[in-house]
Amino acid sequence: MKSREIPTAALVLGVNVTDHDLTFRSLSEVLQNSITPYIALLEAKDCPGIKNLMQKLMGQLMNCSIDVNSLEDEDYVQVSQNRIRCSMTSLINWYESVTKQTSSKKTDSETPSKKRTSSSRQWQSPPVVVIFKDMESFTTKVLQDFIVISSQHIHELPLVLIFGIATSPMIIHSLLPHSVSSLLCIELFQSLSCKDHLSTIIDKLLLTAQFPFKLGEKVLQVLINIFLYHDFSVQNFIKGFQLCIVEHFYSQPLSVLCCQLVDAKKKVNYFSHNQCENIRRLPSFRRYVESQASEKQIALLTVDDFLKETTQKLLEDLHVYHENYVSVLRCLHVLTSSLPKYPLGKQIRELHCACLENQVWETEEYESSLQLARMLNKSDLVTMLQRCVEIFVSSSGKEFGKTVEKLKEFLTQFQKLEAEAFQEQDVSVSSQKELQKTTDLYHLQKTLLELKESRRSKKLSKFEMLRSEVVDYIDSLVRSYLVPADHKTLHEVVYFNTASVLREHLNAAPRIALHTALNNPYCYLKNQALKSDGGSISNKAPDICIVYKLHLECGRLINLVDWLEAFSTVVMAAEGSNADGASSDQVDDIIHARFIRAVSELELLGFIKPSKQKTDHVARLTWGGC
Repeated sequence: MKSREIPTAALVLGVNVTDHDLTFRSLSEVLQNSITPYIALLEAKDCPGIKNLMQKLMGQLMNCSIDVNSLEDEDYVQVSQNRIRCSMTSLINWYESVTKQTSSKKTDSETPSKKRTSSSRQWQSPPVVVIFKDMESFTTKVLQDFIVISSQHIHELPLVLIFGIATSPMIIHSLLPHSVSSLLCIELFQSLSCKDHLSTIIDKLLLTAQFPFKLGEKVLQVLINIFLYHDFSVQNFIKGFQLCIVEHFYSQPLSVLCCQLVDAKKKVNYFSHNQCENIRRLPSFRRYVESQASEKQIALLTVDDFLKETTQKLLEDLHVYHENYVSVLRCLHVLTSSLPKYPLGKQIRELHCACLENQVWETEEYESSLQLARMLNKSDLVTMLQRCVEIFVSSSGKEFGKTVEKLKEFLTQFQKLEAEAFQEQDVSVSSQKELQKTTDLYHLQKTLLELKESRRSKKLSKFEMLRSEVVDYIDSLVRSYLVPADHKTLHEVVYFNTASVLREHLNAAPRIALHTALNNPYCYLKNQALKSDGGSISNKAPDICIVYKLHLECGRLINLVDWLEAFSTVVMAAEGSNADGASSDQVDDIIHARFIRAVSELELLGFIKPSKQKTDHVARLTWGGC
């Protein structure tokens, strides 16, 4: 690092800008706990000029509140009862005074033996870290001026800059000329992608038997689609997940059983008759009852105690299903994630959605995956088997003891094949040497005939037979344990499947909401006086609603004079006796002003625009009634 260079960290965070604030808050907390207490977080909206930047910087470092409107001059900040000029000199003087105070306190409180250790572990002059949260949004001149000024005082004030970058590190060289960027000693840091964070969340929350609450296939697909096609925001995904939890526990009466298995069994014992009837109404429980014998059907539908015992067994079966499902799903993902073109998806969440949607073994993608798996080489297959053994060993499921033994048996068979292959290689080498010695026509014809016969018969080698046996065994595990969740009894207790509610809350439809608000204001204001029949216009509605309904009756061009007359007719009907007290000119002026304001609001919302064809007309920008 050169003498005037400022140490700078370029932190590439990705396009999920809504998550950056949380990242920087966590980063500042870590820095404050381990390196320096002097940290400032700057945003482009607060720093339109270098004066504003210095004011914000000094205000955060000195822990003082700044009210820009109350100050006569932006060159100063108010610290307690003193006004300090916003300049680098004032900042340096403050830093020197603060560091002297902290160093004197340390020397007074520490013994001589502690001084040596503390000086080696802690900064004698802790740096001042300035974080530019949205570096791309900052004005070029503001960044240039601040960097040039800071580089001239780097020996007096140890600054460290952190640039938050959403796009590419090349933006630094695009915003800053070489003369300014050469004053920075830049180190590049790349954060994990937001998709990796999403995979971690799904792995920790959904692909585990630890948490009973689960998401149905359509609901999970809605959340993933919003993430992938809208904002890439992990925070918004978590908020959507929290909304699913709230909706599930609010709308499903039996969500009281969505808890740990031990607690759920205890709660079932205290169920009332109405709660037992709620269980009997579940579609999955009805299917279960229909599959039982007639005597058991009568007992399940009439005897509450027998129903409670059966419910406890079914809840336990559901819990065991989740434990087994997760382990087999991970095993299948190990097999399919390394296949070319990824027929069942590269990420485990894609495979999870496919298994929730329907019986995955009936899909074409699964068939093509098995065909590709039957062409894997020995090293990939052995690696896959070793990873599957690790998954099943660490699994909480109790049914995989025999599975682990079977997979280990496959591994030993592969090792035996490898040893036999070495022996066959030695034999073939010796036989080749013998053939070289006796290269008569008879032996050559015999070997050629044997090769032709082996090709015609197409006998599978031992390795190919063992490989197909391994794939068939994993296929049997998939068919046994990866049954879709909606085929299990009482799945409604722990699964949230109402995707329409989630779309209504998360997928905004602003045009429909605006039309509803302007066409039927009672929907939002809940005022009985605003109720109207059909397309009639209520004279007590807000002005913008009256103007909006009138504009729906017009064509592509709207005459402002006719529009005003229609508006005044509706409004005057509402005014009634109040208009008698004032003069007609005053009433006209008031109505004219209200009309202009309502039309301006309608233009701001994008329903109309001024027309160049006729000066007293406006053009309509929407079609139909919506």
